[in-house]
Amino acid sequence: MNQAHYDITDGANDKQIDAIHIDDDSSTIYIIQGKFIGAPTVDGEPLREVLSSWSQLRDLVQLQEHGNPKLQCRLSDVANALEDEYEVVFELITTSSLSPAAQQDVATFQETLGNSEDLAAQLHVVDQEELKRRYDLALERENPIISHDIQLEADKFLQLSVAGTTAILAAIPLKDCLGFPGIKDGTLFQKNVRQSLGLSNPVNKGIRSTIYSDRSRDFFFFHNGVTAICNRMKLSNNGLLEIRGLSVVNGCQSLNTILSCSERVKQIPDSYIMFRFYEIPQRDRAEKISISTNSQSAVKPRDLRSNDKRVLNLKRAFEQKYPQGYLKSQRGQEAPSDKDKAFVLDLSDLGKYLVSWHSQRPNIAYSETKIFDKYFEQLFKRDYPPDDAQALNLWMQTIMTKWITANPLSLNESLLAMKAYAPYHHLYAVSMCFAITSNFQEMVPSPRVAYEQAKERNHVDQIVMISGTCLNTALEAAANEPQPSNRVFSPQNWMKTKTCLASINAAIRQYFNMLPSMPGGRELASNLRETLTLGREYYDYRWAAD
Repeated sequence: MNQAHYDITDGANDKQIDAIHIDDDSSTIYIIQGKFIGAPTVDGEPLREVLSSWSQLRDLVQLQEHGNPKLQCRLSDVANALEDEYEVVFELITTSSLSPAAQQDVATFQETLGNSEDLAAQLHVVDQEELKRRYDLALERENPIISHDIQLEADKFLQLSVAGTTAILAAIPLKDCLGFPGIKDGTLFQKNVRQSLGLSNPVNKGIRSTIYSDRSRDFFFFHNGVTAICNRMKLSNNGLLEIRGLSVVNGCQSLNTILSCSERVKQIPDSYIMFRFYEIPQRDRAEKISISTNSQSAVKPRDLRSNDKRVLNLKRAFEQKYPQGYLKSQRGQEAPSDKDKAFVLDLSDLGKYLVSWHSQRPNIAYSETKIFDKYFEQLFKRDYPPDDAQALNLWMQTIMTKWITANPLSLNESLLAMKAYAPYHHLYAVSMCFAITSNFQEMVPSPRVAYEQAKERNHVDQIVMISGTCLNTALEAAANEPQPSNRVFSPQNWMKTKTCLASINAAIRQYFNMLPSMPGGRELASNLRETLTLGREYYDYRWAAD
């Protein structure tokens, strides 16, 4: 109830935004505008309000300054979600139907929002029929087993039997795809291995571009097609296909993108898409088909950089410096069996180490997309010394010996649950132990010199333990701070903010200030200070990554 109440921003100065719902599971921000009126039709005014809210959302600072308090609180969460590349979906909810002029506005606004470079978004109209369907699903009055009838065109379908299974191959007009139920809320894709990836996905951008181009008639030839399974289907002599228990297992991205261009799609009736319908009542077989049809590997930014000359130079230098080592520059690459595992380094891991240590931004280390796309030039523009790369590798190997089930550092359970990205904050804390002790807080120590000096004095493990303890202290202090009304502290969100970095630094300063007063702490503090103090020549300025 509190979460739903927190989503509502309706009221004076709501800036045409009645509610904002952030769905972390689907990485989507829903901006909602409601028009509940008794008139049979509604004109384009509500749509223009949606367009107004979209325009204002592009300047969050200005919008937060003039919006009401409820909107102001929600916009901080929107900013974090946009930074994490969440999709934006505007929904106009109305109890009426749109007038013909308003329907034309939908087509125009869908194209405007979808083609925006700074804030691409989808626009959906939730009318009476969709409202009733969602209501029934919410109350569990209707089992979400989808039934649908579709009229196939003559000479554009083929029925056959393969391995005792009925299959129908059909070329279906794009406009007929809009009639499939369950696209908007994802129920059509219950058996799919993933939901929509949003309009910002490169493949979906390509699909949308084809729909709006003068080559839209060639859509059938450009697209791989959609795979759908069902419990039962019946094809009449007149080409009417009746489907029971329908689920699309490959084509979620395509159908969502087609829906986001609905008004444009209605204007190109001579554009088709291939559908494969399989009658598969067996659940285990259906699941296997879903996995198999989605097993293609997406090309990621990291893959595109694997043959970049800077990466190849780094790989060559690393393996020349360490003949027993190996730098894995390509995803899925395995090191030869004769290589020393302590000297094996993955390019993806190195990027995360660099952004955490040299850019001092462990809060973005979880995102390979940002590292190998947005920040690649800053992180890999230099001829990075291979001994620094190996030092980062060794620091992280020691750190990971503490992130185990035995939990030797007694880390908070919330931290252990974030093992996918919290250890990079631990690596950042190690670097700050050196920087703070040496009074170069705004600079970054050499990984090689820091590791060699710590190893020479047998303090590597001690420094890793201290930095982990300080990270844990910072998290627990943040969790105990008072929260705004209706807000609950989220460790995951805290770890992704710059605020957590200041908290870690404060915890490190506090630890070293208190260390001399602890039993046996004076001698330890003196020894550690000698280890952690490096000369100015071993420090460099932070690499900008924001």
